[in-house]
Formats: sequence, structure tokens, C-alpha cells
Amino acid sequence: MQSTGTIALDLSRLLLRAGRETATGIDRVELAYAEHLLPAGAPLCFAAMTTLGTIGLLPQNKAEAFVIATAASWRGEAGAHAANRRLKQLSRRLRFAPIAGGERALTARLKETAKAPVYLLVSHHHLERRRLIARLKQRAGARFVCLIHDLIPIEYPEYAKPGQNHQHLRRIETAAALADALIVNSAVTRDALLPHLDRAGRKPPVLVAPFGVELPSVPVDSAAPLGRPYFVYVSTIEARKNHLLLLNLWRSLVEELGDDAPALVLIGQRGWETENVVDMLERCPGLRGNVIEHAGLPDAAMVRLLRGARALLLPSFAEGFGFPLVEAFALGVPALCSGISALRETGGDVPEYFDPLDGLGWRQAVIDYAAPDSPRRTAQLGRLARWRPSTWDAHFADVGALIAQTAAWAG
Repeated sequence: MQSTGTIALDLSRLLLRAGRETATGIDRVELAYAEHLLPAGAPLCFAAMTTLGTIGLLPQNKAEAFVIATAASWRGEAGAHAANRRLKQLSRRLRFAPIAGGERALTARLKETAKAPVYLLVSHHHLERRRLIARLKQRAGARFVCLIHDLIPIEYPEYAKPGQNHQHLRRIETAAALADALIVNSAVTRDALLPHLDRAGRKPPVLVAPFGVELPSVPVDSAAPLGRPYFVYVSTIEARKNHLLLLNLWRSLVEELGDDAPALVLIGQRGWETENVVDMLERCPGLRGNVIEHAGLPDAAMVRLLRGARALLLPSFAEGFGFPLVEAFALGVPALCSGISALRETGGDVPEYFDPLDGLGWRQAVIDYAAPDSPRRTAQLGRLARWRPSTWDAHFADVGALIAQTAAWAG
């Protein structure tokens, strides 16, 4: 990051996610920011929501140890169960730690340097707490920079938890009213956000900064194929991810092809309102042994499975960015995607795109890509050879410039 006053990175989401073996996209972003800022050289502290509902200062050494341990756990560099238990314990201690000093300690830390400090929130955690953020800005003289991942709960409330659309609207309204600068992951997210800024009568800078990809190095000979062709879907199991399409497709493939049917590997935890999906996973005889579910995997295990797949499948109805898509491409794995704007922006002309309800199109593509010498798969691999990923270095260079300009210009 370029020269600024003290940057306070909020770790609230990571603290709540401690001990989970599989990271979501937002988790990965918050961790990437923490890992980037640790050696960046700028004055840095870590903040989090306390159990009393205030934003407090985290003990620096413990926060740094927590970031390092979280990264090691998610990447499979540490023993899973014991490491996760330690992470949960450290998380609980950190969440209680800021109570003593509370906002006062954080405010004092932010005011230690002559340059304007920055409060940086890169998850949506507690973004709806407008008064809390406004008070921190006022007392510390801080600039507020936040990252918006998507507006899906507002645009597609049918795919969100009950009431989440209203909560997310409050988050976006807080960002529109208080942010001195905003970061978004795609032009799709920016375009959805701009009308809210217009309604607030404000025009803070909005930076489109695609995320990078960083995966653990896993030897090629440990790719762990299943002994037959298979496809992978990396996603939390929830309604907007459209798992039902794939499960019904796989049931019909097994009925038609029997032992010659490819397998489907689902990597991700079960979410909310997924009764139909869970019923099929647990009770459909045709899916047993043909659909393999992994609720939690460290990155190294995910890489082994993904790299051996015939293709990544992404049939979702709505996305803000599409982390699994860039991860698959980074591993040289083709993808079959919904033809939604966010995935087209991320994937460009490399994947094959389908309407998320086009069951026949998905079915034929899966059959074709499962073939040993698939012309369709070979053609996509040719397009993939020309693909160049966005990088975290480029992301943070742009974000660093934005933060430095915001600290200098904001009033």
C-alpha cells in the first residue's frame, strides 16, 4: 500500500469463521488483505466487532498470529482438527480482547500518526451498523473504505435468507452514505451499486479491482482422480447456486449410462433452505456413489480434486465475481458456466455458457466433456491457453493508490 496514516483492517468475519476447513470467497478476500498488509510497511492495526457490539482494537501480536494460523489451516499446511480447535480458541479470546479499551483504544491508535487514518472493511460484516461506523469516523478523523462483493440479496431476495434483503440494503445505504471510497470486484457489482450512490447524492470513487488467485502448490502426480471422469462444483449449497439442476441431471445420466456415467463432486458446506437438495443427496439411490459431497476441504485437497476434473461446473443464477472460475482456470481446468453477466465478465470467451435452466444444454455438454478425446473440451483448453489471470499484486497496487488518494483528498 502507498503511504497513508494508520490502516485499521477489520477482521470480524475471519474471527467468526475460525475453525472452518473451507473458506468462502469473502473469507479469502479478507485473509488476502490481512496477509498483504502485514509485511506492507504501512502503519497497521486490526479491529473487530466486540461481544458488546462496538468496534475495538485487537492485540497486534495475537491478531497477526491468528491471520498466519488461519492461512495455514485453510491451505492444508496444518493438522486439521487440532489446528481448527486452536483457531477457535484464539478467535474467542480475540473477540473478547477489545472490550477493555473498546472504541477508545482503537480511536487512540488511529490518531497516532499525522496522516489521515483509514478504517478498512472488506467484508460485509456489520456494514449495516451506520451509527457505529459514523462515530468511529468522527472520533478518529478516519476515512472509511469498504469493499462491496455483490448486491445479490437486494436484486434476488428469493435466494437470500428471510430479511437478508433488508439487512443488505442497510449495508449498501451505509456504504453510500459514509464511504470515502469503495472497492468492487467487477463492473457488474459497480453498475448495481451506482444507483444507490446516486440516491444518496454522493460520488465517492468506486474502484473496479478483480481479485487474484493464490492456490497451494500440489504435485501434479497427486491429482487424485476418482478412477473415472468427474466434474466439480465448488460452492456453498444454497438456492441461487442451482444444485438441483445438476442433481436431476446426474440422476438421469446414471439411469441411462449406469457405471459409465461420470461422477459429480460437490465441494462446499450446506447452506439454508436447501431441503430439496439435501433430500436428493441423502435419499436418491441413483446419486449414491455417483455424487460425492465434501462439506469441508482445505485448499490443497480442493486443488487435487479440481485439477483432475473434466470441467468445473457453475450453473448458478447470480454471482458477484466467481472465485471458483479463476481458480479452475489457474489450474488449467475448463469450465461450463451460467451465461450470467458476472461470470461472462470474469471468464471472457474461454468457458461455454448456458442458460441456468437449460437442462438439455448442460446434459449434452457434460456428456461431451466426459469423453476421453472430447473436441469441445480440447477447443476450450485452446482458448484457456490464452487466458491471463488478474493478480493480487495488481489488485493491491490499485487499492493502495485509492487509499492513499482518499486519505489525502477526503474532507
